[in-house]
Amino acid sequence: MEEIDVPPFFICPISLEIMTDPVTVPTGITYDRESIEKWLFSGKNTACPVTKQVIADCELTPNHTLRRLIQSWCMLNACHGIERIPTPKPPISKAQITELLNDAAKSPLHQIKCLRRLQSIASENATNKRCMESSGAVEFLASIVSNYDPTAVDGLLYNEFEPIRPTDEALNILYNLQLSEAALKNLMHKNGDIVVSLTRVMQRGTCKSRAYAVSLLKSMLEMADPMQLICLRHELFVELVRVLRDRISQQASKATLQLLVSVSPWGRNKVRVAEAGAVPVLIELLLCSSQKRACETILTVLDEVCRCAEGRSELLNHGAGLAIVSKKILRVSHVANQRAVRILLSISKFCATSNVLQEMLQLGIVANLCLVLQVECGHKTKEKAKEVLKLHARVWMNSPCIPSNLRSSYPASS
Repeated sequence: MEEIDVPPFFICPISLEIMTDPVTVPTGITYDRESIEKWLFSGKNTACPVTKQVIADCELTPNHTLRRLIQSWCMLNACHGIERIPTPKPPISKAQITELLNDAAKSPLHQIKCLRRLQSIASENATNKRCMESSGAVEFLASIVSNYDPTAVDGLLYNEFEPIRPTDEALNILYNLQLSEAALKNLMHKNGDIVVSLTRVMQRGTCKSRAYAVSLLKSMLEMADPMQLICLRHELFVELVRVLRDRISQQASKATLQLLVSVSPWGRNKVRVAEAGAVPVLIELLLCSSQKRACETILTVLDEVCRCAEGRSELLNHGAGLAIVSKKILRVSHVANQRAVRILLSISKFCATSNVLQEMLQLGIVANLCLVLQVECGHKTKEKAKEVLKLHARVWMNSPCIPSNLRSSYPASS
């Protein structure tokens, strides 16, 4: 393409490229739709990139005059290699969404057609997603999830030989809508039983619906208030652990671990996690995990659960519990070091029977803690390691299980 001067007002201030679908924000600045949508919706920014003013209303007004000028300029300069810009498809309107939702009530077939159309609309752009949010689509989709009945066969439609389940379709759309914080909070408050409904989906749903359910739960519970987190039911934790045990997908496992990290500190949730059988499942995951972030998240959950007696008991009852926690020290990251040493501190403080202390010696855990004091792994981690060693200095300090080159690091008991 020959070098040619492009009028500066054709250029998007974000992408610095010629705009294909110029839209104007309430501050009066025009951007390319794709760029400003990504800035406002995906990046969760609230200020105009140029003026830095807060944009209270994210309504994007198409700048048709500028678009026609750009299209005309492109056609006039086609001989210079400038490609023609097609007229963009207009975004969906609230009236169209409302009409679609009303049609869904006519029959199961209309409901499936509505869900498929909503999925297509949401996939087009972020503006459509926000329009769906403000037009009642989220409440409509949540109602389908709330009415989930795994035993229902009447009115079930089939795609060739596969049943089309409205719940699967609704969860897919809800997940891909990438709901705003306001919509997630609204979903929690207006649909009080949504967590129970999603738990029911996780109990009896397909692998795909279970994966979508746990991802949606993660997003919702990150926005929940403390009282909602304290009141979570035992059944939810049982299903979260089952998702981890079944390993239905890497994405589902990641979402489940992150969810456990966020909810475990609240109320009796750490006890509920332990009673749901999470500790042996987490240990098994840690045994076969080599990814840095996965190890850090698993150790974070174990650290939280080991702050209760039930969690510590489960860790000690697993033959590889102490060994794998110790093995991750100095092999993953500073975060993993800190979490692993804190787990060992919890065990040393509250479960220090003679058998446990001897096992920690024989497994090389004490030697590992001495090594922590010799290398660079963070002040807090070193202080925790020192605390563990001081607690049981009389039993461990002169043990032949500690190599002589590490014994000099052993801190004196206070």
